[in-house]
Amino acid sequence: MNDVSGSLYTKNHILNSLPAEHLERLKPLLERVELPLSKILFHPEQKISHVYFPDRSMISVVAYISNGQGTEVAVIGREGVVGLDVVMGSDRATNQHITQLADGALRIKTADIRTEFARGGHFQEQMLLFMRKFIVQISQTALCNRLHTTEKRLSRWLLMCHDRAETDVMQLTQEMIAIMLGSNRTTVTMSAIELQNAGFITYSRGKKNGPRPCGPGRFYLSMLFDDSRCIPIRRIQPVKVCVIL
Repeated sequence: MNDVSGSLYTKNHILNSLPAEHLERLKPLLERVELPLSKILFHPEQKISHVYFPDRSMISVVAYISNGQGTEVAVIGREGVVGLDVVMGSDRATNQHITQLADGALRIKTADIRTEFARGGHFQEQMLLFMRKFIVQISQTALCNRLHTTEKRLSRWLLMCHDRAETDVMQLTQEMIAIMLGSNRTTVTMSAIELQNAGFITYSRGKKNGPRPCGPGRFYLSMLFDDSRCIPIRRIQPVKVCVIL
């Protein structure tokens, strides 16, 4: 177990918001873990043994139907916590939770986080605040998926990844992007070309070569979309996003 009882460094907003005495109480209960790309934290209906506070990693919440088709309904990064079900009356995950951007996290046993949540105070307030943000994100994702083009959905999704990655280069596979958008690889390629033709991105295809984290394929995203309305609001500097085919 890689505990953090001595010192605690984290990018997680909830943990960093806690008063010193609350954080000291939690330190012995926290364990630092690595979350590699595509690691599944929970399957639907899987019992949740630990709750995760991401650092620079990003977790996709993916809902599936009986025939195996799925789509992303939300993402969770350093702003939140993965495994909310355990403080909402359940001990099992509703959806699949899979690592989309690899990095690390701090995790805590389910029994320990329930005890801390039941104490009330600042920790509970921060958890409830994130729950509200999470619900808003799911609502806006449903709206965007219903009313907006794949090009707008792709732009919004890339920027949500960029917000949580703290880097201009991200390792993202085309197959995973297709699942996240509830689409297919061909549609992802066509959408990227459409964004390029509109002058919003520059897109080229490439393959992973050797030990490099990314191949030459990349997006250059130069349009910021308002998360709440899914519409472009201003231009920003280009953002490199690697797409490994």
